Amino acid sequence: MLPRILEDEVMDNEADARDYDAMDFTAVNQQFVSDFLAYGPPRGGEVLDVGTGPGRIPIDLCRHSPRLHVVAVDLAEHMLALAQRHIAAAGLNHRIRLLKADAKRLPFRDQAFAAVICNGSVHHIPAPADCFRELHRVCRQGGTIFVRDLIRPASEAELEYLVKLHAAKANDQQRALFVASLRASLTVTEVQDAVQQLGYCSETVQKTSDRHWTWAATRLSSAS
Repeated sequence: MLPRILEDEVMDNEADARDYDAMDFTAVNQQFVSDFLAYGPPRGGEVLDVGTGPGRIPIDLCRHSPRLHVVAVDLAEHMLALAQRHIAAAGLNHRIRLLKADAKRLPFRDQAFAAVICNGSVHHIPAPADCFRELHRVCRQGGTIFVRDLIRPASEAELEYLVKLHAAKANDQQRALFVASLRASLTVTEVQDAVQQLGYCSETVQKTSDRHWTWAATRLSSAS
């Protein structure tokens, strides 16, 4: 297994944010939204999107669920600026609220949200267990926690294969971002170990594509 090599926790370089936003995540984002809604659509209350980046997922989510309201947070100001423009262009300012916030110390009360989602952000966090603990804390009992991110490849050969397969049309900077993200990601076992510390079964974490793991769970009454 490749060692984990951390990348910058906050993608707050304007060029990096712009390059990331220019990458085509349409299919991945739509699959995330579809899988989340199929697993545990919220019935009343707000959804929290942690690490929203350029805001594409809350936009897709609101388009699929006309009554839904989302609070979307990120620690990168350049990403939030992109998200604000995309949300305004989609005419969804009244349903999506943006906030600068740290996933390791979310500024919300316990059990504040009907569901908590996070896509592609965990690998940015040096100690992901801190993030998992916060996602659990701010989700209401019986609500849905739905988290997806990249899996760290087992070898250089696997990493090279994934980059060729999924970033063939990307520019050099975009490919470099993808490689850095893969190296910074967790293994399925590492995620399972982390959520078990909160009292969740390891089976709530599964490999769900050639490069993604997903933690899908109903929020337990309390952390262990």
